[in-house]
Amino acid sequence: MSEVSVIGLGPMGFALARALLERGDRVTVWNRTAAKAEPLVAQGAALAASVAEAVQASAVVVVCVADYNATFRLLEARDVAAALAGKVLVQLSTGTPEDARRGEGWAKERRVDYLDGAILAIPSQIGKPESTILVSGSDPAYRKTKPLLERMAGAVPYLGEKVGTASALDLAFLSYVFVGLLGFYHGARICEAEGLSVADLGSMLADVAPAVGAMIKHDAHVIQSGAFGDPESSLDACWRGAEILVRQAKEAGINTDLPVFASGLFRKGVTAGHGAESPGALIKVLREGA
Repeated sequence: MSEVSVIGLGPMGFALARALLERGDRVTVWNRTAAKAEPLVAQGAALAASVAEAVQASAVVVVCVADYNATFRLLEARDVAAALAGKVLVQLSTGTPEDARRGEGWAKERRVDYLDGAILAIPSQIGKPESTILVSGSDPAYRKTKPLLERMAGAVPYLGEKVGTASALDLAFLSYVFVGLLGFYHGARICEAEGLSVADLGSMLADVAPAVGAMIKHDAHVIQSGAFGDPESSLDACWRGAEILVRQAKEAGINTDLPVFASGLFRKGVTAGHGAESPGALIKVLREGA
């Protein structure tokens, strides 16, 4: 059993606090709107009257609010920062690697042991085997909090002391998820236009997910190694496939934004002379745009 304070009770912060309570931890919570804490208090959580009181209550403080700026607004008050000294701060708000580095610098100036984390899950998955929290930063902070973190997520890989790593991989993951969701939503419109079941499309995509994962793993190896030649499918083939998506959308009278965007990006790769290479060769175009 650990003593831990959770600051921020949005859907994710609430889920984190509940998971800790259900596993027997002594949890102190604070939220700007105290009423949100009532179900947790009914389960045994202590409600702090202020951020400073929440920080004082525990050796480990978990923050999960809108962003890093919101975190600093809460923690920079003199009494709060003083109470944090010598404690472990686990930052689970979403941000960029630069945000994480700024957070670490802020913490070091105040003698706070800092761990930066990224949650790869939705609130209903917290505390379950399918949830993951990536963490990077202070090794001592990780070793102190590992059992506690593992009560919030099924997997808690430590990515090393380079504090921006968790955030970077989180954003890379979100890039994949968000664009994939857009593709699914466009696919749903294709199904609707043809009178097909969107639910059946969802089931089909879930069934083929392992094959898609294998394709991504292959492309990741191609990009890492630079071995873009002799592909099973080419960048040119992807461009031509995207052009068919554009034509179908026009024929069906549905939104063309996504296929036009995809076709345009693939066309840049073909125009740059990479058409016969692996689709992963598009990374060369994306590198030039940096």
